[in-house]
Amino acid sequence: MSEPVQSVDYDIRACAWPPRRGEPREGTVRMIGAEELKTWIVYEDDRLLIISKPGDVVCHPSKAGPWSSLVGAAREYTGLPTVHLVFRLDRETSGIIVLAKDPKMASRLQKAVQERRVTKRYRAIVWGELREPVTVNQPLGVDLHSPVFVKSAVVRMGDMEAKESITHFTTEAVANGFSLVNADLETGRKHQIRAHLQWLGHSVVGDKIYGPDSRHYLEFIDAGWTPALAAKLLMDRQALHCAEIGLEAAGLPFTFRAPLPEDMRAFCAQRMGIEAIGS
Repeated sequence: MSEPVQSVDYDIRACAWPPRRGEPREGTVRMIGAEELKTWIVYEDDRLLIISKPGDVVCHPSKAGPWSSLVGAAREYTGLPTVHLVFRLDRETSGIIVLAKDPKMASRLQKAVQERRVTKRYRAIVWGELREPVTVNQPLGVDLHSPVFVKSAVVRMGDMEAKESITHFTTEAVANGFSLVNADLETGRKHQIRAHLQWLGHSVVGDKIYGPDSRHYLEFIDAGWTPALAAKLLMDRQALHCAEIGLEAAGLPFTFRAPLPEDMRAFCAQRMGIEAIGS
């Protein structure tokens, strides 16, 4: 016999990244410099623009102007009326972003992503010592128990919006109660790696939503980054990085890689006492 569906008051649940109370919107927006953007370019040709995104930049255009988002800045840089985001990364996730300069290439790559012909490898620093490889084959859906509206969670297949989700985890290093892991995706669900790691009991360091308590996120949007949050989360953003994107199975002779960013390398050195491999 199935369990009754839980009634939820969505009015009290927080959406991701609302403006903080008491601060002007422009005071919280990360603006991208024209010269700064050029230093992020991994590869460019007539049809592709590959960027290594920092962990404090939004992908999609915002109301704060073109230089407040990666897509807007890329459009200004290229001089094109439109650039196409093949897939997105969360604001606090760093790493490889693929932009197409024309609709035909965008459609080709987006179809390849849907057909699982684009390989993706992420690197993450997680709480706890994850010593053995593990595959998580657990469906993801809406987390009705979280005060954060966008949060996903492992659910039963058949529950509301449940989707098949498969992630393969391997470990690079373990030290001092933390692990540096690789995550290879078979599916590409919203927040898949973060939700699967939380389900495993090894949340991403610095994750305000999927970390030790999602109320840390509510604290963050109310008061910003505080010493209290720093003591609980250890990093001011989630330690998740898109390290490699492979397009060979999509018919393009490219694999793009981005080294681990400075903040994650510093955490590995200072907290774990290791030099991150492949940095």
